[in-house]
Amino acid sequence: MTAVPSTAADRIVCEVFKSSRKEETYLYVDKRQGLADVPEALLEHFGKPVPALTLLLSADKPLARANAAEVLAAIAEQGYYFQMPPAKDEYLLDLYRAPTRAVY
Repeated sequence: MTAVPSTAADRIVCEVFKSSRKEETYLYVDKRQGLADVPEALLEHFGKPVPALTLLLSADKPLARANAAEVLAAIAEQGYYFQMPPAKDEYLLDLYRAPTRAVY
């Protein structure tokens, strides 16, 4: 079986920036374009983009908290992919709010 060659649209060199203001918030962009297509309002909210990593991104590449095909599609359509922090489980917030008792 022979491998089907990838086209340029199937993969990109992707640069990932983390937010200087919000933990676990990231911007994925095509390295060639950089942050040029990211709206100014989003960058103001995001804070100073801090380079996190550069990778060859293809649709079948496993990512920790995003679908690579969706990331590629967003970058192709709007020039960036914005990843928000994962939602906190409500029960964890309840545990934090509940008073703790010392057990001896």
